[in-house]
Amino acid sequence: MTPTESRQILRLAVPAFGALVAEPLYVLYDLAVVGRLGAQSLAGMAIGGLILAQVGAQLTFLAYGTTARSARLYGSGSRRGAAGEGVQSTWLALGIGMAIVVAMQALAQPVAEIIGGPDIASIAVEWLRIALFGVPLILVALAGSGWLRGVSDTARPLGYVAAGLVVSALLCPALVHGWLILPHLGVPGSAVANVAGQSVTAVLFLRALLAERVVLRPDFAVMRDQLRLGRDLIARSLGFQVCFLSAGAVAARFGAAAVGAHQVVLQLWNLIALLLDSIAIAAQALVGAALGSGRVDEAKALAWRLTRWSAVMALVVAAVVAALYGLLPPLLAPDATVVSRAHEVWWILVALIPLGGIVFALDGVLLGAGDAAFLRNITLASALVGFLPLIWLSFAFDWGLRGIWAGLGAFITLRVLAVVWRTSSGKWAIAGARVPQVEKGAILD
Repeated sequence: MTPTESRQILRLAVPAFGALVAEPLYVLYDLAVVGRLGAQSLAGMAIGGLILAQVGAQLTFLAYGTTARSARLYGSGSRRGAAGEGVQSTWLALGIGMAIVVAMQALAQPVAEIIGGPDIASIAVEWLRIALFGVPLILVALAGSGWLRGVSDTARPLGYVAAGLVVSALLCPALVHGWLILPHLGVPGSAVANVAGQSVTAVLFLRALLAERVVLRPDFAVMRDQLRLGRDLIARSLGFQVCFLSAGAVAARFGAAAVGAHQVVLQLWNLIALLLDSIAIAAQALVGAALGSGRVDEAKALAWRLTRWSAVMALVVAAVVAALYGLLPPLLAPDATVVSRAHEVWWILVALIPLGGIVFALDGVLLGAGDAAFLRNITLASALVGFLPLIWLSFAFDWGLRGIWAGLGAFITLRVLAVVWRTSSGKWAIAGARVPQVEKGAILD
């Protein structure tokens, strides 16, 4: 890979990583602020945040699907067309977001009681009813990130997200604890601060879209195509959610130390996944643009260059994680029993990181090509054949955390084999300004 290509990847990947980790880092800060009110308040906000996160997690197609479609148009020379995709995904974001607000306001109380019990539910609902008004704003930001990534701009999404989080970070302690001249709102103050920051971010994304001077009226044909691509990405996301919720449920059956250790190692894996996903975002933008401009051979070459780049990064990360075997688990969880259980699966985590480097990069390549139906099918198949059976066999035969993490290993290995085969076949590399139609889980040849 030439220095120019390396700089191009870094120019896209570094800001993308910043935008990806900004929100999780703010959530930790938010928890720390509310945690000063006591365990009950912290638990209530945590349950409300979990419900809100599950709602938003299924709608990331507004970012990833929009990137795939916008990148092709941008590569074909139509920046206005790429921004036009952003307009339509923004309309979808507003429509879906408002529907979620209405539905979840009605369901907030029963859902919170099911997850957190009646005592915690009252606090969770108080927080959630306010935070739900941020859902359309969050989805607008996803749509905005999608089309801006499609035009190879990951710096502005980082700036817009950061601006909103700064506003939230300043308001959160002031509203929660009643500092300065602001009212003392307690737990709801956190939700108000979140919505205020999300409003800033959404306005910045809308302003960027207006600056493109594109037609703003809804185009239902384009939105229908976006939803078709989104359907596949939602199904894929649901596959992930079912697997990881099952893993958490089974880990809980092995005792508090086991579930604590599982959560510690899983959060580290999630952080590593965000790092590797930044390369995947660069892959989406670069491969989509190459296919949009008709440079099929370049797209194929890019796929393997990006994979090598991601694999090397993953190997470095794996080496660092291996070296921190004795230091990091005690730092994250001082309890000796939790540390001991985390050490049981530490080397499985280390072994999975290089495989993750490959699968994340090639996921990005295939998403950039619009091959979402294939990714949907292989994710669900890998979950049903690899991850879920080992999770529940671990419960049945008392294999502990090793069995659960072996399931994750099987899940990732099956996906690596599938995406390497698919990328090698070249069937995904179809030139054109539009994402090809799909049928029965594969791009039409």
